[in-house]
Amino acid sequence: MNDYVTPYEAKKTTPEKIAQHVESGWVCGSDIGLSAPPGIIAALDEHVGEKDLADVYYHTLLDWLPMGAYSEEYPGITGVSWFSGGFARKAVNQGIADVMPSYFRDMPSLIGEQNQIDAIFLAVAPMDEFGNFSTGPSAALSEALLKKAKRIYLEVNNHIPRSVTGPVVHLSDVEALCENHVKLPDYPRPELDKVSKQIASYIAEEIPDESVIQFGIGAIPDAVGLALREKRDLGIHTEMLTESMVELIDAGAVTNEKKTLHRGQTVASFAFGSKRVYDFIHENEALTMLPIQYINDPSIIRQIPSFMSINSAIEIDFFGQVCAESMGTMHFSGTGGQVDFVRGAVLSPGGKSFLAFPSTAKDGTVSRIKAILSPGAIVTTSKNDVNYIVTEYGIANLRGKTLGQRTKALIDLAHPKFREELIFEAKKRNIIL
Repeated sequence: MNDYVTPYEAKKTTPEKIAQHVESGWVCGSDIGLSAPPGIIAALDEHVGEKDLADVYYHTLLDWLPMGAYSEEYPGITGVSWFSGGFARKAVNQGIADVMPSYFRDMPSLIGEQNQIDAIFLAVAPMDEFGNFSTGPSAALSEALLKKAKRIYLEVNNHIPRSVTGPVVHLSDVEALCENHVKLPDYPRPELDKVSKQIASYIAEEIPDESVIQFGIGAIPDAVGLALREKRDLGIHTEMLTESMVELIDAGAVTNEKKTLHRGQTVASFAFGSKRVYDFIHENEALTMLPIQYINDPSIIRQIPSFMSINSAIEIDFFGQVCAESMGTMHFSGTGGQVDFVRGAVLSPGGKSFLAFPSTAKDGTVSRIKAILSPGAIVTTSKNDVNYIVTEYGIANLRGKTLGQRTKALIDLAHPKFREELIFEAKKRNIIL
């Protein structure tokens, strides 16, 4: 470490002075989630406002903190969301931010094709003895961003875990750095309701021992994690590492010992949500953090036998077209990795893809199973890719089913109070007799 103390101190400054480097017209960004540095972002907002900068763009993925790029108060900086959290979602629907349509697996190549990325800002773990900074829980896009960006700025935080694998930034490549030792968000887990538990029970019945799993965060994934605790020799290959996955490892249900790819390793691209997950990442030699173009590549996923992918949806129509990223014309999130894992799981020997959701929305007043998608709804997963659909009323495999067979199966999964209406719509269109 002594060899790097002097250059480290020479490059160390404050978030405010780092922000002052940014000029009008710059394109900036961070990797997913916790990669976004709160100190630099706050200072950047103030700098843009004070200097009256214009046409500054900040690209984000799963935004987790308030930032001027997604606020009306800072018209000089505009956010571009590649997958939206709450702040970006609101800003996009207000017309003050933009979105980047993309499969998650394609984002690194799209970053390389951008005309310019003037600066990236990354929150990182403290420097090691070799002058390297670990990007910790954020490995999805960092490698691509580091190759493309003209300038690299770091916010060092001793609460960020150091991953054994995953991207690193060497001190010699850093323009400037600051220190900001703030605790990472530790979000409370959703309460498991009866609907989520029932949905999880249907999914768990379809998942055999020695399967390799992928799922996200939320009540249904948490319930699935609970339902899988009695399974044996499960493996993990996932874009997002979650607390329920760490629980499965601690419970002994996940061993990764039967995996044919990365045997013995939990494989992920990023983590978000709880201190328990962050602690699990820190210097864990049984965890491999890899870039998203590898993790989410269907040609990689298909090589893993018995791959089980569990994701969510907003609504589905009779054909099996799934919307998971908008509410009609209202922006909600993004494509993310759903299609990547649906396709990979279906191609995996013995693999299955589950799209799971409650049968209704808005306190039971709206059916998520529809004759046609809501006007303006974005098709995330196509009718040709869809596999298992799950609600609290059952599970149905749509793959290899005709339109009429799919329609009947989906009506059986709908809430009983909407079934008569759905049957009427199906008969009116001559889909069923």
